Amino acid sequence: MTDTASSPRVVHLTERQPTVTGPEMLASLVPPPQFDGATFDSYRADAAYPSQEEAKETLIRFAGRGAPAKRGGLFSRAKKEPDVKPGVYLDGGFGVGKTHLLASIYHAMPARRKYFGSFIEYTALVGALGYKNTVDLLKGADLLCIDEFELDDPGDTMVMTRLLGELVPTGTRLAATSNTPPNALGEGRFAAQDFLREIHAMSDSFQTLRIDGVDFRQRALDGHAVVSTPEEYESAIEAGAARGTASDDSFSAVIAHLAQVHPSRYLRVIAGIGLVGLRDVSVLTDQSEALRFVAFVDRVYDAQIPIVATGVSLDQVFAEEMLGGGYRKKYLRAISRLNALTHAER
Repeated sequence: MTDTASSPRVVHLTERQPTVTGPEMLASLVPPPQFDGATFDSYRADAAYPSQEEAKETLIRFAGRGAPAKRGGLFSRAKKEPDVKPGVYLDGGFGVGKTHLLASIYHAMPARRKYFGSFIEYTALVGALGYKNTVDLLKGADLLCIDEFELDDPGDTMVMTRLLGELVPTGTRLAATSNTPPNALGEGRFAAQDFLREIHAMSDSFQTLRIDGVDFRQRALDGHAVVSTPEEYESAIEAGAARGTASDDSFSAVIAHLAQVHPSRYLRVIAGIGLVGLRDVSVLTDQSEALRFVAFVDRVYDAQIPIVATGVSLDQVFAEEMLGGGYRKKYLRAISRLNALTHAER
């Protein structure tokens, strides 16, 4: 068998130290590749959950009303119905198609300036450019789509609230999503209230749309991430390198490396990779390490890069006490995505 470690098409994520400028970050605020072609027509609402179709119809109207006026440059505020809010917030469990709908809004709205990014990408932009420069760059935008609005960090939440509060009066429309656990017996029902409470200064700007359902990624899976034997792992890396470029790293080394790279640059860490290989996966017990890994998984999932791994099953990577803590929603979403990504290589 070929020594994959010496193959020029096998790289190590731990050797990548990407730098990203503010303008590059702004230019990258577009839907992930997997949603390049997302439309309302391609969204498959689950008939068992009528709220999905209802949300889609509401968002079609929201996006349709986003066309710039024939005169006056930006949206014609005079023609807007007074009861229509400038923002929509999609409240629901992971895997019910919220990001697909968010990307559909982006593609359907005939706006000249529109941006699509995760919450962490917008806060990273503020960190890179400074608050005032970020406001100046985004001011005049017709649409801001914010995927996975985070409520965990009060400081970042308030920065985003202040930022959005400056943009809405200039005509910017907003669309945001966040996650609640699917079928959580009421646990998720407080997500919308939590969101509006945390961004209280902006609460009147959002119409909340509840989207019920089950995680579509689990419909065709057995619920467990695929674990490879060492031999299967080597074969997968070799095949991945033959198709393009594969990465091969120990899990512990990747976790340590993520602490040295800002999460806004994780997408650059995996740029050009066709397969991510993780050797000797172990259970994460440190909260900071676990949250960085969640952010990394989000970027790998956005890029739809399959994962092959040995060691502990990736659906067991987060310690039990973490799954019962305040970041439970993040970990459950990551597990869902890890399951899908490990099956993608099969």
